[in-house]
Amino acid sequence: MSRARKPDWLKTRPPAGERFAEIKRTLRDRDLHTVCEEANCPNLGECWSGGDGPGSGPGTATFMLMGERCSRGCNFCDVETGGMDALDPDEPANVAEAVVEIGLDYVVLTSVDRDDLPDQGAGHFADTVREIKRRDPGILVETLIPDFQGEEQLVAEIIAAGPDVIAHNVETVPRLQWPVRDRRAGYEQSLAVLESVARDADAYTKTSLMLGLGEYDHELYATLSDLREADVDVLTLGQYLQPSRSHLDVASYVHPDAFETWRRVAEEELGFLYCASGPMVRSSYKAGELFVDAVLREGRSVEEARAAARAANSA
Repeated sequence: MSRARKPDWLKTRPPAGERFAEIKRTLRDRDLHTVCEEANCPNLGECWSGGDGPGSGPGTATFMLMGERCSRGCNFCDVETGGMDALDPDEPANVAEAVVEIGLDYVVLTSVDRDDLPDQGAGHFADTVREIKRRDPGILVETLIPDFQGEEQLVAEIIAAGPDVIAHNVETVPRLQWPVRDRRAGYEQSLAVLESVARDADAYTKTSLMLGLGEYDHELYATLSDLREADVDVLTLGQYLQPSRSHLDVASYVHPDAFETWRRVAEEELGFLYCASGPMVRSSYKAGELFVDAVLREGRSVEEARAAARAANSA
């Protein structure tokens, strides 16, 4: 079968610039990993080279906790599977120090799945949030969490650490969960995680889907409706791109006009607080700007959001 050619709208600039080099050097010095690099994110250069995030921060960097190898094998993801190392007990502090050194005022934390650990890494994840907040309670933290096999007490550990945004990705419509995701993942399980966050956390709730995997419009609409019923606040939609020939094929390249239509449906019809939708959008793409837009839409300023974060973490 011949491979479809990528359309012009999927072209990106290679990463470059002094700020990009500085962030990369800081990460290497501390032996830290980012999902930006491990998953070959096409926006790495744009996000790292400086941004218009909340305040004067340098843009968005997404730290990937608990190593660079995952216990699951999703067929869309470029992160390697198996052979996980023991957790680095210094990682939470190292990440927090790197955030301060780089000068981020909005940081995204995510992780590989660690089904091999007794708590699946929830405690390590929560410790990293607390280390950042301990150094500066005004730093806004977004956590992109695993499903923790649906165990609510592990999700509760993340909530208790006090992040400002809690994200968990459903990735695709129910029919395509397999073969897109590992068989240990699932639509209902992910939806339950989002519902528990929306119910129990004083934080924005966020999720992301990839398009171009073979989903039908009516399936996507039903999925977005489910997510709003679960009180998910923020949504991102992006084009699936095949990391290698051993991964799932791209079923279709979705035109930017279709992404714009879905943005309007999400925001204007279904009532999401914000929907970032475009071929190159990823879950953490310009996450700081998403947060700014969200709080402004609620009639709050970013400074009010920071003050709320400080108050919550000094209580």
